[in-house]
Amino acid sequence: MTTSAPDEFESVRADPDPIRRGKRAGELITVYQQRATELARLRREAIEDARRSTDMSFTEIATALGITKGRVTQIRNTAPAPERAFFGIGPVEVALPGRLLRERSDVVIASEDDAAGSHLASELEKLAFVVPHRVVIDPRDEWEPKGDAVVVCGPASAHIGNKLMSSDPFLTMTLGDNVQWYIVDQKTGDRFLSPMDEAHPTRADHAYIARRKLGSHIVVHIAGLHALGSAGAAHYLMQSLPELYAQYGNQEFSMAVTTAFDGLTPKSTSVLVPPRVWS
Repeated sequence: MTTSAPDEFESVRADPDPIRRGKRAGELITVYQQRATELARLRREAIEDARRSTDMSFTEIATALGITKGRVTQIRNTAPAPERAFFGIGPVEVALPGRLLRERSDVVIASEDDAAGSHLASELEKLAFVVPHRVVIDPRDEWEPKGDAVVVCGPASAHIGNKLMSSDPFLTMTLGDNVQWYIVDQKTGDRFLSPMDEAHPTRADHAYIARRKLGSHIVVHIAGLHALGSAGAAHYLMQSLPELYAQYGNQEFSMAVTTAFDGLTPKSTSVLVPPRVWS
């Protein structure tokens, strides 16, 4: 087996600056660990695919792979689940919208966005992702993800929210004449106002969810009509992840959901606009 020269690895080894070398080594360790985790997931998925698509038994698969049947069982029980690939390879940034207040010079995070970010980070770590830190998006900056990311941000909150949603062929958000935001189905023309903004409001909100590729990276985009909707979408996404990955795999798609709440706790979520795959 031939191995290509690990240029980045050699570059770190040759770096004369000890502080920079140590920092770069730490970053590269994280990258290699995430790739090793993805390889373990790929091996588990390959074993399960071979079992489904061929007449081979697990004993025969083990023989073909040059390992024992016991090792195959161990891989199937301990390697990351196939749906981990929904979020890419990792590390995964979780980015939340910062908000400007007149009496403060720094940005703050809404409690609903904070809850969404905490839930996403916790669930991503269960999938063996490294979540290095939460990004708070300054609405005055044109921040964009540098790798795999989950971006919780509407089109009005920051540049990245508008940029991501503007390329969706099916769904968007628009501001109505009543200065209220709607999710718009560009295929049917349907417009969805948040239940919180209806004449008789209820504690529920709509949210947009999309999975897209930016170069070699995966960006999952969540945007509630209100911050509460983003929290509901985050819970729906993690609960429905196995089904979404099984049905849509590595494809780009978008959808919308509606979540009812008790305070900040999601009570139930329903699909408002079913997932549509982007061609």
